[in-house]
Amino acid sequence: MSKRDLLFELLCEELPPLALQGLAAALAANILKGLDAALIPHGAVREFATPRRLGLIVARCAERAPDRQVQRRGPPLAQSFDASGNATQAALAFARSCGVAVADLPTVKTDKGAWLSFSGTETGALTSALLPAMLSQALASLPSPKRMRWGAGSVEFVRPVHGVVLLLGDELIGCELLGIAAGRTTFGHRFHSTRAITLKSARSYEAGLLRAKVIADFAKRRDVIRSGVSALAAQGGGRALIGDQLLDEVTALVEWPVPIAGHFEPRFLALPREVVIATVQDHQRYFPIEQADGSLSNEFITVSNIESRDPAKVREGNERVVRPRLSDAAFFWDQDRKLTLDQHAARLSSVTFQTRLGSYADKSARIRTLAAWIGERIGAGPLVGRAATLAKADLMTAMVGEFPELQGTMGRYYAAAQGEPAELCQALQEQYLPRFGGDQLPLSKLGQALSVADKVDTLVGIFAIEQRPTGTKDPFALRRAALGILRILLENNIELDLVALLALAASLQPVSRAAAADEAYVFILERLRSLVLERQDGTTPEMLDAVYAVLPESPLDAQARLHALRGFLLLPDAAVLAAANKRIANLLKKAPPDASPVVRPGHFVLDAERDLHAAHAALYPAVKAALKARQYSEALRLLAGLRAPIDTFFDTVMVMDQDQIVRNNRLALLRAIHADFAAVADLSRLPG
Repeated sequence: MSKRDLLFELLCEELPPLALQGLAAALAANILKGLDAALIPHGAVREFATPRRLGLIVARCAERAPDRQVQRRGPPLAQSFDASGNATQAALAFARSCGVAVADLPTVKTDKGAWLSFSGTETGALTSALLPAMLSQALASLPSPKRMRWGAGSVEFVRPVHGVVLLLGDELIGCELLGIAAGRTTFGHRFHSTRAITLKSARSYEAGLLRAKVIADFAKRRDVIRSGVSALAAQGGGRALIGDQLLDEVTALVEWPVPIAGHFEPRFLALPREVVIATVQDHQRYFPIEQADGSLSNEFITVSNIESRDPAKVREGNERVVRPRLSDAAFFWDQDRKLTLDQHAARLSSVTFQTRLGSYADKSARIRTLAAWIGERIGAGPLVGRAATLAKADLMTAMVGEFPELQGTMGRYYAAAQGEPAELCQALQEQYLPRFGGDQLPLSKLGQALSVADKVDTLVGIFAIEQRPTGTKDPFALRRAALGILRILLENNIELDLVALLALAASLQPVSRAAAADEAYVFILERLRSLVLERQDGTTPEMLDAVYAVLPESPLDAQARLHALRGFLLLPDAAVLAAANKRIANLLKKAPPDASPVVRPGHFVLDAERDLHAAHAALYPAVKAALKARQYSEALRLLAGLRAPIDTFFDTVMVMDQDQIVRNNRLALLRAIHADFAAVADLSRLPG
């Protein structure tokens, strides 16, 4: 079977840079899904994505789907021929659908009757015939929040499309996609190469664009930018600050990257470092430069999409743009410091946090109570109340209004400027940590108290108004808040009664809803489930179910129980004891509601039940002490010693005896044993 490279390209108006990589990956995934569904053999796929194009090459794509054997059963023999032996319409229609005459259809006989049948080979469809519908479906399924129309047509796409290339090897696949006929012509750089590029085959695509000043491969273009920016910074003795997010965005903005160094006035270096970086990096998409001693330089590097004959003018243009931005930042810095943070905080009542949950002043009051509760238990010190009072004050500053990403950071600077203690200043910045997965955590106890209090208040408040996340929608970032709480507590080994904290947070909300704390607790446990299973340390979903069934009061407590359970399940007796607990749980479900919970040794009849009671009574003090000390592994190890008397009990004792007193006493014994195991985890939830 002949195989050739498949090329597909859409030439568009400038695509949204933040969505470019996602669009390219989704397009490749959708097309591969279509090829696989059609059983068309193929090799690896290469994605291409620039500001003006989405494309891919599928290596060694077969020209057709493989032939397949077809077995079909037609109408019953009795309905296939009339009394004269002539074929009925049913038989004729079946034969036509199989492409043969009725006389060529064999008869299949079974104990249920006889039928006409067909066995044959179905020729695989041509890839070229399948591609148009496949590509249309792939394009329609792209994750695009907004689509647009252009011209007089009704076609919709992320941006207006100007050209479509579809080649299988050197063969043009004729079709129409998004209202445009596919061809073999594309265009290079918008300014450096205005002539059309006629592609002879799929393999000539990347090299043809490179000659036309387009680096089509996103990853290659990113590497070119990284190395070019780094080299240019090194020429001046500095180091470029190249964040992955900025690098990806710049890569999505240019097809032919040309790094150019620029400068701004040294006086702006008097601004906080983060303000300069935010201005240069986040607003202008420039790369800041750090000097050898780690201090910020007054240089930056921009990446142009054109190789100018006069780079000085490009440099001057970028310098001219950044100057007023930095001037504004300097003005905000001066103006904000004319008021104290307390004065800024006094205006928080004018800003709504959430319509039903009140203003930011209301939220600050709740955080103050929660942070005090947390701080008392983790040793956060006497500054908790003051830190909580000032925590949200910088939201009212002009600087944060212009640079929202600097909330907390500016609070730290303004607090330091008015002489607040260093620990408090640090906590104001740490309250928002972690901001994303893998981000750093608050280091100070004060920062940890503020951060957990803020996140818990948001989490419980949003559950109170029944706005929990649904699907991919999480406008209040509750999943991130829950993961942040878990990481702070687990990675800093902080023991905190989360159940009590959530209940306190629910009592402070302006909207009273009894289930809010419980729902928030379950939500956090589900995030913990994801964290634990990602570690691949041997924990199974059933183990988590067993631990969650006992409602651990803290993430550390849940983690300790899981550790003990994993160790217990490695013991030789674990499977038998887990099965016994499942049996006990089922028996207890049948217990009458008025059954006495007290074990009365005088009511035992058989030696097996007396022996089990004695063995349990002998272990109970040590088990109770281990549970109190949260030595769950030791408690389960001790309880594993009950295996032999439990086995003997179930082999010789009929629990559901006809005598009510005997029956209830045996159930009380099993209930006591089950309670000891369940004090660590509900073993009846485990398989087996």
